[in-house]
Amino acid sequence: MARRNRLLGPAYRLFYEQPLQLVRGEGVWLHGADGRRYLDAYNNVACVGHCHPHVVEAIARQASTLNTHTRYLHTLVLDYAERLLATLPGSLSHAMFTCSGSEANDLALRIARTHTRAQGVIITANAYHGVTAALAEASPSLGAYIKLGAAVRTVPAPQSYGVPPDQVGAAFAQGVRAAIADLESHGLGTAALLVDTVFSSDGIYTDPPGFMDEAVQAVHRAGGLYIADEVQPGFGRTGEHFWGFMRHAAMPDLVTLGKPMGNGQPVAGLAVRPDVVATFARECRYFNTFGGNPVSMAAASAVLDVLAHEDLQTRAREVGRHLRRQLREVAKRHPALGDIRGAGQFTGVELVSDPAERQPAGALAQRLVNRLREHEGVLLGATGPQANILKIRPPLVFTPAHADLLATSIDHALSAIGA
Repeated sequence: MARRNRLLGPAYRLFYEQPLQLVRGEGVWLHGADGRRYLDAYNNVACVGHCHPHVVEAIARQASTLNTHTRYLHTLVLDYAERLLATLPGSLSHAMFTCSGSEANDLALRIARTHTRAQGVIITANAYHGVTAALAEASPSLGAYIKLGAAVRTVPAPQSYGVPPDQVGAAFAQGVRAAIADLESHGLGTAALLVDTVFSSDGIYTDPPGFMDEAVQAVHRAGGLYIADEVQPGFGRTGEHFWGFMRHAAMPDLVTLGKPMGNGQPVAGLAVRPDVVATFARECRYFNTFGGNPVSMAAASAVLDVLAHEDLQTRAREVGRHLRRQLREVAKRHPALGDIRGAGQFTGVELVSDPAERQPAGALAQRLVNRLREHEGVLLGATGPQANILKIRPPLVFTPAHADLLATSIDHALSAIGA
């Protein structure tokens, strides 16, 4: 810790009260320098499992052959673009590549603002979209010290806990319409509605399917675009569909991708409607030294191989359902588990101090996360405005046995802390 602080400075943050040093990963397991093995129920970056042999081999093979950039011709970026675009609706027929989800969202905003000739961006109240200057100003979950951009407006997330399903979409659309009106009144116009399609930083809200449609229609009527941030929910994680936005009727104009795309290799990008990017291309050129490089494309292509060959989307659907069933059994013994929700292998568990009043129990969530790490060997995180919602998004190679172990560990930890 002293060496880290001396060399990296004070701005970095760590997980857990007792920070964890990792030395090796394999599948759903991470191994610590303390000699313990930890069940990883949190890191969606390694979506096909830590150090998957097929991905590792693809990276090593390409790194020993060629690594350059897209100012030269190479076929791997084209081969991957064809495979990626085939998973998306036909209207999204151009791909552009970056190194991180932050870069992808930043590029998407630039494209949207150029196409619409507007500046306003609408996000949810506890969103996270990235760490560039433009995206930090549109990521209130980074903390109160981050000031929202002058052209950014927030709307309440589409709450489903205790809200009738037929009211979720209407309430969300009402907030979006109010934001549109405010942007118009300030002469900013509406460039984009930018949302993580499972609202992971807001608390994980996936239901009812279709609730996004009314809000997106309002944005389109205002001349804006819908940017679906798939950095966390994409690549089969939600189970029923390959992309999170497909749970809803609304069609995005741009889709941004990141974290799990290369299973840990820095690669990200976006898919976009041709007419939208054409406006941008007339006025700007795009170049990214490492975005689309052959090694990253080899890694990303290997991830698609594994997703298909191991049918991980189906596994995400079935194991995710099994996990939520098991957690609901745990909730019968622990009323602090106020709500259990999600889709596929993206599950939110809302901790409350008063189930009747649905009072957030952020302190309990932090105790539980640390107890799981220290005593049960399970890695989880917490999310939401009050940090009271367990965020469960394990590698997609999770099995029912891993889900059972996770549910049992949560049961044991809650009993130990008297919740």
